[in-house]
Amino acid sequence: MPINLLPASAAAFAPRASPTIVLGTKVEPWLTASLKRINRVKRPLNSVPQHMRCLTETLSGPNAIWTLCSIMLPKAPDSELRKDTNPLIEALFNYQLIHMEAYVVHVDLVLQNEVAFKLTSEAIESLVEYHKEVYSVDIASNTWDWSEKDTQVKKLHEEFVQSVNRFVYRTGALALEGLEDDGAGELLCGRAEEVKSQLMGLFLPLLPPPPRVVDVVRPPPLLPSSPGAANQWWIPSSSSSQPAQQHPTPVDAWKVVPSSPSSTNTSQDSHTQNLWAAMGLSELQLPSPTPSYSQPAVCTQSYSQPAYTSSPLQYYSAPMTTASPLTMVSQPYLPLPSMLAAQQCSTSLGYGGFGGGVGVGVGWHQMQDYATTM
Repeated sequence: MPINLLPASAAAFAPRASPTIVLGTKVEPWLTASLKRINRVKRPLNSVPQHMRCLTETLSGPNAIWTLCSIMLPKAPDSELRKDTNPLIEALFNYQLIHMEAYVVHVDLVLQNEVAFKLTSEAIESLVEYHKEVYSVDIASNTWDWSEKDTQVKKLHEEFVQSVNRFVYRTGALALEGLEDDGAGELLCGRAEEVKSQLMGLFLPLLPPPPRVVDVVRPPPLLPSSPGAANQWWIPSSSSSQPAQQHPTPVDAWKVVPSSPSSTNTSQDSHTQNLWAAMGLSELQLPSPTPSYSQPAVCTQSYSQPAYTSSPLQYYSAPMTTASPLTMVSQPYLPLPSMLAAQQCSTSLGYGGFGGGVGVGVGWHQMQDYATTM
């Protein structure tokens, strides 16, 4: 890439000087026509040096000032602007039109084919004054306060002064077609909007500092070995000397009947045996099963008093009433599922002898069939 070089007069705060002109071995016809149009005195333009001399003298004159664009800016901050119902009066009293004037510092028709403009000192002063008296006040009033706000506003203004003095507008060499008498001129083909956009980009906003991130201090997690962990509500207390009771998983007694005593139900079995030993037969009230499971037995003779064994846990019978010589013998009462789980395989049911030698006996193997039917 070719290096974009500018003369010393294009540097910031540099005084105005004659522009540097770079022409090729052949002059473009449009440049010759433009120079002949603006020259009041007819001058020969037959060679490259003649074109260079004429263009240098024209652009170095005191009146060779170009108008790049015009910007309308407020005269005072927003708080001091005049309020009126008529917008035309507000525009006349509150706004001003500033013309951005510049002069040519460099013309290159060989490498870059461009022309460079630098703002005049009057245009720079008007922009600096507006930035300090109006723009800085507005952005300061529209931004929340912090400790270094004034310092930031001053720093922002100093950066604007540097940037506006360094501003150089570079465009195509065809811009010289807008050349007028005495070297003055104006930009054509909408280039003025481009200059205005670049100048307004120099007005940077006032950015407040980002909010400070406050670190939330959280207490460290308490380990079981730490002294404060025992007082937490989510940790169970270990002060009790009794071990925690283990609750066995509930099992339906009708489905699973263990074949051997379990170590976890030893206390429950002993409690059940003591309860049955202390309870008489008169206190036993067992529900009568539904007669739909088996047919009742019928006997024609009266039966004798049922005989009880010494242990009510092994054999028991329920008395039956007779209303007539033809007596309906009810189905023997069946034990509860909990009784079957407690007594297990050693349990058997039986009746004493009936008159006429009729007897009913229910064994453990029959109880399993009965439970399966239910």
